[in-house]
Amino acid sequence: MVKLWRCEICGDPYIGNNPPDNCPFCGAHKQYIKEVKNAGVNFNVELNEKDKTNAEHALQVEISNSTFYFCAAEKTDDPEGKLLFKALAKIEAEHAAIWKKILKLSSVPKGNETCHITNKENLGESHARETRAIEFYKKSSKESKNNRIKQIFEALVEIETDHLYLSEERLSG
Repeated sequence: MVKLWRCEICGDPYIGNNPPDNCPFCGAHKQYIKEVKNAGVNFNVELNEKDKTNAEHALQVEISNSTFYFCAAEKTDDPEGKLLFKALAKIEAEHAAIWKKILKLSSVPKGNETCHITNKENLGESHARETRAIEFYKKSSKESKNNRIKQIFEALVEIETDHLYLSEERLSG
């Protein structure tokens, strides 16, 4: 039976018989995807100074990464790389939208990143970007006393780790 599902991380809805393994919008793992009537989604969060600073930095990380990936999707010299970077760009843009909602901003600021022509260089930069994001999100999760902020950072660690595996697999192949 077709149901309406909702991701508890990004808040976006999904229609299907079953929840997807990963949110098609933000990449969150299946445990965060619930039937709409059971989904706890809250972006109206009171932030202490540390959480606000970390959320602002996370927003910049996601803007930077999505802008880089959109560039790489356009310029990389590998057809599969173009598809991979396009998918990653959309997911990172969705992550920026999560922080926009948490920070109560009217829009996501524009990024200004460049990329490479060779797929290998773009994969290498992707790997470095994802590694930095994971380390920052792990630290931010530990520092937060707010369960919702902690939940978002923990989910992003899982998602960015998935991205890291994608680049590692292609760099070693």
